[in-house]
Amino acid sequence: MSSRMIKTVTLGVVFCIALFLLAPRGFPESKSRGDGQTASDPSLGTTKCQRSSSSHKPIVQYALMIDAGSTGSRIHVYRFNNCGETPELESEEFKMVQPGLSSFPDDPTGAAKSLDVLMEVAMKHVPETLKGCSPVAVKATAGLRFLGPEKSKKILEAVRHRLETSYPFPVVAGSGVEIMEGKDEGVYAWITTNYLLGNIGTVEDTPTAAIFDLGGGSTQIVFEPTFPSIGGGMPARLAAGDHKYELTFGGRHFDLYQHSHLGYGLMEARKAIHKLVANAKQVELGASWADHPIVNPCIIPGMIREIDVELTPGQIVKVNMTGPSEPSAPQCRFLAETILKKEQKCELTPCSFNGIHQPPLERTFATEDIYIFSYFYDRARPLGLPDSFTLKEMHETTAKVCGGSNAWDVFHPIPDAMEELTGRPEYCLDLSFMLALLHTGYEMPLDRLVKTAKKIKGNELGWCLGASLPLLDQGTSGWQCKIKEVL
Repeated sequence: MSSRMIKTVTLGVVFCIALFLLAPRGFPESKSRGDGQTASDPSLGTTKCQRSSSSHKPIVQYALMIDAGSTGSRIHVYRFNNCGETPELESEEFKMVQPGLSSFPDDPTGAAKSLDVLMEVAMKHVPETLKGCSPVAVKATAGLRFLGPEKSKKILEAVRHRLETSYPFPVVAGSGVEIMEGKDEGVYAWITTNYLLGNIGTVEDTPTAAIFDLGGGSTQIVFEPTFPSIGGGMPARLAAGDHKYELTFGGRHFDLYQHSHLGYGLMEARKAIHKLVANAKQVELGASWADHPIVNPCIIPGMIREIDVELTPGQIVKVNMTGPSEPSAPQCRFLAETILKKEQKCELTPCSFNGIHQPPLERTFATEDIYIFSYFYDRARPLGLPDSFTLKEMHETTAKVCGGSNAWDVFHPIPDAMEELTGRPEYCLDLSFMLALLHTGYEMPLDRLVKTAKKIKGNELGWCLGASLPLLDQGTSGWQCKIKEVL
């Protein structure tokens, strides 16, 4: 055999070996058998079934989702089985760390390293042999949006680099590390809620629940409106526009109304209300306005809070906000309603607030379940509001909170309620804004029943689960197993 032929054969063999070594492998814990896959190791299987529903699906999968919010970052480590056509969530591990990525505007590396404590949870709970096929994604929300495109881009690039180089999990390509659009945030939360309630995932025409998610920087509303026929004619339809989100899930099609109100999260609402109060005092007293304590009807009577007020972009003034001498819940609610800008021009009627189109809930979603969560839950639950309550009951609770300590006798039997109230001078503001948002902004009647929860069936609410479900399809979600064959 000539030396040239020997070299050709040798190169061919080396090339084939290289392809074999570098080729991404499938899920290591499963082996295909008949119509489904089984676990090669019983410890990596599930008690729910012996075989997955399809030869293309592993019997067990993990997905990791990091929620990079405005006040902190959270990881959700989900474990699913594929016993049925729709993945079943078996368990979830959750951890939060503060501050959020947006607290590192000039330190992208520090922002990326802040997620290490979260990734330790994934390293601990995902089995070693499954790590290389358990995708991770990072979705940033309103907080990072406020930093602007240049700083946020550098932070996200640093996060992706650290995840890809320091951990064994495949990072979802493209949109796997991104600032999530507000509409996706709301729709994913809607999927999470209705998936856990069992309303979606099958072809049955089950009524769905609406979701109202209140974050720090923005708030989302998503629901499936129904339009009754008028005068025996064809029913109206959801108008076209950015608010319309067409979704197919579990064999069903949904026309959803969604909107993310940027700037109307609870922390941004606080800033806007404090600014209103400061501006009024500035007009009243002139140049010396900040030298004196400012009475703020949204601060609990008898309490004081030092506030950084941003009067104009970059101009921050530190002022002492003090509660009034007597209860002033109506005046606080007036300020909360003012920042909603109900008088804003409505280009496409009807509108909710700030000129945003929304089908009226009383006519298109009159009796279905409404779930409110995140900050809604965080402020309502510690005060003893039950799993479901009317806006009238929320109104009554707000009046008691804004009444000050003399009106708090009803909260003494509630564990930790007094600690919450005495530690949050802005509790009156928070509840007043929430009430104004639901009743005045979204125009819910006071007798409307809402439900609040942090978890359903032991699983966290929010958008993370809804965003993680698509990651289970390796073929379409932009990731490949990092497992390589080793000789």
